[in-house]
Amino acid sequence: MSDAAAQVEAAKRALQEAEAALAAEEAAQQAAAEQAAQQAAAEAAASRPTPSPTPQATATRGPLSDAGVETIRAGYAFTGEVLEIGALVNGDALPGVQVRIPVAMLNRHGLVAGATGTGKTRTLQVLAEQLSAAGVPVFAADIKGDLSGVATPGAESAKLDERTKGIGQPWVAASFPTEYFALGGVGRGVPVRATVSGFGPLLLSKVLGLNNTQESSLGLVFHYASKAGLPLVDLSDLRAVLSYLTTDDGKVQLKELGGLSAATVGVILRELVTFADQGADVFFGEPEIDTADFLRTHADGRGIISLLEVPGVQDKPELYSTFLMWLLADLFNDLPEVGDVDKPKLVFFFDEAHLLFKNASKDFLDSITQTVRLIRSKGVGIVFVTQTPKDVPGDVLAQLGSRVQHQLRAFTPDDARALKATVSTYPTSEYELGGVLTQLATGEAIVTVMNEKGAPTPVAWTRLRAPQGSMSPTPPERIDAAVAASSLLTKYGAAIDNESAREILGRKLEAAAVAAAAAESAEEQAQAAKAQQAEYERLLRQAKKSQPAAPRASTRRPAQRAETNPVEDFLDSSAGKSVMTAVVRGIFGTLRRR
Repeated sequence: MSDAAAQVEAAKRALQEAEAALAAEEAAQQAAAEQAAQQAAAEAAASRPTPSPTPQATATRGPLSDAGVETIRAGYAFTGEVLEIGALVNGDALPGVQVRIPVAMLNRHGLVAGATGTGKTRTLQVLAEQLSAAGVPVFAADIKGDLSGVATPGAESAKLDERTKGIGQPWVAASFPTEYFALGGVGRGVPVRATVSGFGPLLLSKVLGLNNTQESSLGLVFHYASKAGLPLVDLSDLRAVLSYLTTDDGKVQLKELGGLSAATVGVILRELVTFADQGADVFFGEPEIDTADFLRTHADGRGIISLLEVPGVQDKPELYSTFLMWLLADLFNDLPEVGDVDKPKLVFFFDEAHLLFKNASKDFLDSITQTVRLIRSKGVGIVFVTQTPKDVPGDVLAQLGSRVQHQLRAFTPDDARALKATVSTYPTSEYELGGVLTQLATGEAIVTVMNEKGAPTPVAWTRLRAPQGSMSPTPPERIDAAVAASSLLTKYGAAIDNESAREILGRKLEAAAVAAAAAESAEEQAQAAKAQQAEYERLLRQAKKSQPAAPRASTRRPAQRAETNPVEDFLDSSAGKSVMTAVVRGIFGTLRRR
């Protein structure tokens, strides 16, 4: 091989070695870069929070941040006995974040609101069932008959199973002790009645639609009846008192009352007659319900759920709502002060609450506000149920510690204003509530309650639990059997007609009529006797005039005889005796029939 060829081969080997060295260097650099990237990724992963084992990986899809979710979790972690409401929703339901209400805070009252068909009735059922299980008696008006399902165990289904597992609810079918009542005995249930005196003038004025002047006048009538010892048991008693006050004797009583005109009495009387003609008189009478019978527990310690059936009075909404207010007022008057207790003595659900406040007078609203404010010290909690919070006056709304707001609709300008007003009443949160409240699905609600320290909890979008009882009404035959077996039926079943204002005034008016007739008869007899006496005197004068002239004196002295009186001679005659008989009979009345 020549020197030139050797040099060429040496150059090729050197080039190959150089390329190999370059390739090895590039490979080493690439490996170092990959190692550095992996190390950086590991450090970045280590700096991020460890994902929770619960299904919260979907939390980022909802409106709340991770911190917001943790705030809600901590805000509803109570130490005492609670009602389990449901699970937090943040995109999907989060079973690990449960929303609750402390049982001890339910005497601070509450509100369940939402448009028709959004699940308010099911929410009532969930609350009533859990309260009963906690040993708290419940009273609720069953507007549509749906709540009666609490007395019948619920039925399992695939849809129900999916929902309950999705929110972490260990669902078991169950029934709860239930007592059925019917307003005035109209419908299925133990009759609930009130006396007119017990009902009072303020509530009755609300039912009758009286104005302020007429309301004050009715109050005076009640005052008169009480002062005169006239029990007002039913509407006929009040009508009797009003009718009496329009009589001549009663008008004197009206003047003593002061400020009550006969025209106003007439207006009230006409309204009462119309009210009774509508069938409302069956709601008043005796025996009057003792509201303490709503505060009972079952032998197993669970609270009894008292359901007032009202489908039969749906055409009398003001009577229904005012009657419920009377029950609350009666509880307030009769129950002792207990202060703050571990759990309420009774929770009272006031459905269709807007009917109570509609067209109410200022005095009536003031009485409601006072009752709501003070009745919690008697151990009674009130939950108002209505469509929007604006249905409840501000002074009452301010007393409500817990709120469950179902979907609101904003189809009209009025709806939009109501939505805006509702949003303004909630605590600050990460939610854009104006949008969330219109997006809630059926069975979901925005919840905030009063915690054990009396402060509001964080606002929580909640998917509510399913009732354990049936979501369909209890069959009528089962309700009838429960009513027939009730121990309260013997106490309230049959109406009692005791002596009251109607009977007392009836006797008084009858006695007055008899006395007036006797006085009229005596006056007639006196007038007749006077006329007959005048006739008698006229006949005497006539008799004197018709007496013959005395004969002229004889010169011969006659034989002496007894002196006679011409009048006596006439009365001794047959004509005189006839006149005397007629006069004497007229004076003594022995032969007079009238």
